[in-house]
Amino acid sequence: MFSVQSYITPKNIKKKNRGDLIARNIFRATSILSASFVVIVIIIIAIRGLNPFLTSYEGFNNVTGIVYLEPVNPVTFLLNDQWLQGPVGASSDYGIGFAIINTIIAVIMSTFITVPVAVLTALLIAKVAPKRIAAFLRTVVELLASIPSIIYGVIGLGVITNIVAWFAGLFGVQTAAGLSLMSTVIVLFMMTLPTITAVAETSIRSVKQDIIEGSLALSATPMQTYFKVVLTSAKSGIFAGIILGVGRALGEATAVSMVSGNSFSGVTFNILETTSTLTSRMLLGIKETSGIDYDIRFSVGLVLMVVILVTNVLLKAVMKKVGNLDES
Repeated sequence: MFSVQSYITPKNIKKKNRGDLIARNIFRATSILSASFVVIVIIIIAIRGLNPFLTSYEGFNNVTGIVYLEPVNPVTFLLNDQWLQGPVGASSDYGIGFAIINTIIAVIMSTFITVPVAVLTALLIAKVAPKRIAAFLRTVVELLASIPSIIYGVIGLGVITNIVAWFAGLFGVQTAAGLSLMSTVIVLFMMTLPTITAVAETSIRSVKQDIIEGSLALSATPMQTYFKVVLTSAKSGIFAGIILGVGRALGEATAVSMVSGNSFSGVTFNILETTSTLTSRMLLGIKETSGIDYDIRFSVGLVLMVVILVTNVLLKAVMKKVGNLDES
């Protein structure tokens, strides 16, 4: 007959402790490996990204032949509103000030459109729609979240830009074949919508039914309950989804470069004009370049990492203040 006392023997305890020790060592080794990989990547980007500001590069001028370019000025690099003043390979006067602002504009515009749509869609799936419809919509959202960015870029280039060009034509506005800030915002909306929706839906679905029934018992209408009770209770997960969505929008390169028009200078405030983000600046022409024009793209990557870090810190600060959340 089996008994707990017969199972708990020194031999079994020793065997169990050995298994726990192996599992802990595996987890520890995996964590160290992952952290090491991240650190190595950051170090490589930092070395290549800081190099243009510290060393001279060999360039070529059609008049004088081989020239030595001065290190890039970090201040003008961050403030200039033109990508390069002079021919490629003959100048080190790079600037990404305009691209930083354009990136922020595009992400803010897409986020303001995406968040309400994503939250309402998540609420519909989690609490309002019948189970079968909710299951179907959940599958669609998961499918959209798994689509590669190149597919969104192709859709944007083949469909969205044509719609934007047609829309601009209604007002007599000429566009660069629809390549514009508007196309960029729409593509970012399409890409971040499923991410925010999926996370928000999970958070809304986790709200206890007792809270909802208590609100209804206090004579609140279903809509009042959904918007004032359910969404309030799920705000932590909703903010987490927004942070993930904003992070994806900031880091998207392929799709954005296909629909933005990749302008070389100037801040874009007109939604029907071409624009250029940090990621599109990094990606454009990277295969055909070398020397300082190649390494400067690592510098842009460093700036992008800082922008993403600062954005996440600010969003988390807002999340704590608005929701009175404690992540500890």
